[in-house]
Amino acid sequence: MPQPMVGELIADRYELEELVEHGGMSSVYRGRDRLLERNVALKLLHPHFGDDDEYIERFRREARAVAQLSHPNIVTVIDRGASEGQQFIVFEYVDGENLKQLLERTGPLPVRRVVELGIQIADALAYAHEHGLVHRDVKPQNILVDPAGDAKVTDFGIVRSLDVERGVTQTGTVLGTSNYLSPEQAAGLPVTPASDVYSLGVVLYELLSGDVPFRGDNLVVVAMKHVTEHPPSLLEQRSDIPLRLALAVERALEKDPARRFVSMDAFATELRRCLDERGDFDTERTVIRVPPRTRRRKRISRVSLLLTVGGLALLAAVAAALFLGGSNGGRPHRSAPPAKPAAVALHAVGNYDPNGSPDSHADTAAAATDGDASTSWYTQTYFSSAFGGLKSGLGLVVDAGSPVKLSQLTVQTPTPGFTAVVEAGDSESGPFTADSSAQPVGASTTFTLHGARARYYVVWITMLPPGGKAEISEVTAR
Repeated sequence: MPQPMVGELIADRYELEELVEHGGMSSVYRGRDRLLERNVALKLLHPHFGDDDEYIERFRREARAVAQLSHPNIVTVIDRGASEGQQFIVFEYVDGENLKQLLERTGPLPVRRVVELGIQIADALAYAHEHGLVHRDVKPQNILVDPAGDAKVTDFGIVRSLDVERGVTQTGTVLGTSNYLSPEQAAGLPVTPASDVYSLGVVLYELLSGDVPFRGDNLVVVAMKHVTEHPPSLLEQRSDIPLRLALAVERALEKDPARRFVSMDAFATELRRCLDERGDFDTERTVIRVPPRTRRRKRISRVSLLLTVGGLALLAAVAAALFLGGSNGGRPHRSAPPAKPAAVALHAVGNYDPNGSPDSHADTAAAATDGDASTSWYTQTYFSSAFGGLKSGLGLVVDAGSPVKLSQLTVQTPTPGFTAVVEAGDSESGPFTADSSAQPVGASTTFTLHGARARYYVVWITMLPPGGKAEISEVTAR
């Protein structure tokens, strides 16, 4: 059977108008539904697979799978069938471009735009997972952007039902696109929703940086890098990426599926938190890449610009002060600089662990306030989720000695990448209430407190760093 040509009529109804994409298994055409007089997209199985039962079943399974899904961010299946031996699937037509085309046209996308698209894609995949389907081939080419700017996930061509034990996509078969392949797929191991989490992490990495994390001379080299190598740091490639977002992508790209987000829905939730915390995301399309060692110079240049704009007003104010020195003999009055908040001595007294099984390392608490950054309080290692499904968080309790209103609390750690919030209370055993906003913790992070007056404060950890264990070497306060 020859390859279908533009102008042909499929099933006496769908006219092929333009070849949009030619893949290894099928081709996609823009077409016209003569019966309903609307544009559609048709996916046609390549003729040389027409006698291959395995490929035909895989093709039919895509139609059956996607037909179950009704979600605003998933391309809808309209029809499926065979016409004169030609297998076809009819989809809604999305008049737009895919993310790969968008990226090639614009370069790296604005951070806010990446997060918004990431939330829509994650929501779509979470919905598919809830219906027992893993996509297995999440990549920019399979995500369309409609005229309204919304993402539409398509091409569930190698989708796998979670309850399939045997069939055309058994363990040992490597399916997917190598640049976005999860380590377990590359190794021929079973796929799970965590495999889609990884692939979406690669997509977001590429949208933010402009390139995939791993390159190689052939498919095997790239696949092995997914298994054995860690991706280059996003923060070193682009200076305007918030730490929390970089950590979210990093967590999605963990080699061990158990260290990734516990579900696609959890990934979407974290992306929403990134968006909520950063209302000042950039709106510009131009991305300025600044290596870490030159960032200070860039900030100085911005200050210089502000001084240039406000320089005349500032000089005028200084001149007036010199001229109107008053009783100070013509000398300007020098006001004292604002007093720096006094340091408050803290003593770590133990863990705050209100639910789940107790963490066994409470006896290391004193190391967090001993003045020695080489010693640390540390948690157990948890793998299956943020805290192994055992608890919603874990805290280090410090004692200020008496009720005090702290303005800031600084946490130092040798394991950056966890998320925490500072809470305050009147007893070392709780209860505690939040006295700061939640934020990712770097090597040294200062929390601005809301002003509660309390004797006891807890560094409440809600998300663990990539290694699954958090350490705090020093906690200081003012």
